[in-house]
Amino acid sequence: MSGLFVTFEGPEGAGKSTNLKVFAQALADAGCQAVVTREPGGTPVAERIREVLLSHHDEPMDADAELLLMFAARAQHLNTLIKPALARGQVVISDRFTDATYAYQGGGRGIDPQRIAALEEWVQGSVRPDLVVMFDVPVELGMARARARSQLDRFEQEQTAFFEAVRATYLQRAALNPQRYRVIDASGSLEQVRQAMQPVIDEVLERWRA
Repeated sequence: MSGLFVTFEGPEGAGKSTNLKVFAQALADAGCQAVVTREPGGTPVAERIREVLLSHHDEPMDADAELLLMFAARAQHLNTLIKPALARGQVVISDRFTDATYAYQGGGRGIDPQRIAALEEWVQGSVRPDLVVMFDVPVELGMARARARSQLDRFEQEQTAFFEAVRATYLQRAALNPQRYRVIDASGSLEQVRQAMQPVIDEVLERWRA
């Protein structure tokens, strides 16, 4: 596949979805029209699975069921949208991907990372993000932002300890592979974060033009 696969990651309230729009617009202004998508979701079938994952239920969702639903949505998303776009040579930017599964289901839920890795290999084969843009924010600040923007979904209602584990897992994964991860301090203003993103925007444009 000749395209470029970029993912945006981060805990709740890190502003990745807002900044993804800014990022994609900066690419478009430079002539690079990226395919922008999200997880869970991105296709009609995967969006239906997203509804199940994020909605509140009287019946508690089993952690294994949650993990398998994440990868069911990912399989549909990957094979229907991401891989065809990469094959056409496009830049694909996804709001979350498998790093989120390691962070939320692995770190937050406590599922063995080896089990996640087995599903990753089965569903994705050799497909991995070329670049992961990770927005980091202290948990208390992130949750305050999340509470202010909208009604909390099923994940956003978790306890502080859950999100501390999510953040720690993200940072650990970034530290283990600094060649692929670009960590951005998301605790500042939108303009400060925009400035911090600029080198990554330049990097993506350079790789797209190569």
